[in-house]
Amino acid sequence: MTALLKTDLGSTTLLGRGKVRDLYAVGDALLLVATDRISAFDHVLATGIPGKGKILTQISLFWFKLMADLVPNHLITASVEEFPVSLRPYAEQLRGRSMLVKRAQMFPVECVARGYLAGSGWKEYVAGRTVCGIPLPEGLKDGSRLPEVLFTPATKSQDGAHDENIALDAVVKLLGAETAGELRRLTLAIYAKAAAHAESRGLILADTKFEFGTIAGEITLADEVLTPDSSRFWEAALWKPGGAQPSFDKQFVRDYLESIRWNKQAPAPGLPDDVVERTLAKYLEAFRRLTGRELEA
Repeated sequence: MTALLKTDLGSTTLLGRGKVRDLYAVGDALLLVATDRISAFDHVLATGIPGKGKILTQISLFWFKLMADLVPNHLITASVEEFPVSLRPYAEQLRGRSMLVKRAQMFPVECVARGYLAGSGWKEYVAGRTVCGIPLPEGLKDGSRLPEVLFTPATKSQDGAHDENIALDAVVKLLGAETAGELRRLTLAIYAKAAAHAESRGLILADTKFEFGTIAGEITLADEVLTPDSSRFWEAALWKPGGAQPSFDKQFVRDYLESIRWNKQAPAPGLPDDVVERTLAKYLEAFRRLTGRELEA
């Protein structure tokens, strides 16, 4: 299988290419295409992970359906056969990895839910016993379950740099108290339902981030949802606070890049076949465990 690193949809208007997704304008709608690109340390690598875009898209579709009773989403259809006729010549490029979605007025914050201490949250805790300014008790370890699930929003970086954690008060100033409160409520409600589902499949949802916007004035869930790219899933049976946990994401990629002492500056290196294969296997296992089915080709 060959990795799809860049889409080409002819005269279809390309709005931009993110680290993973290519975004097109299709009439009044948008087309989100998840490529097989993979990023690490804020750089897109020279090597992709074949099929990764299909895994991300189909995991998101699974969650959109599961969360439909909690929050509306922006999906119109993910069936290529239902796409506009102008996209039919590109069906093989798009099948399984694309979504036709409604345009939303996106909020300028990422809505993060943390149930466990990890990543940037752990670093902040070590420095001052807080996460996003929220005080936490002494004695927690890297990987500890938090006393309660935290809503820790972040600013959305426009230039590829790191997103910055911000306090809820900052979201209130940006969006108003009512909207900020509703984003917090939805984030925690979606996390709770997703964490319970993950637990039933032997997985821990340590943390995750969501993007919301408004469509016709209604807060709507958008972009990708609860994928290994946007979330930390851990093997519940192996969970042991006190260090990094085995996770279903691109940890093999990060470990390899650290091992070759890459300076984390462009151009980003490629990946050896074994790192690609092990990373793909982790993404596939996450898909199968979460959805209970095989990936659609």
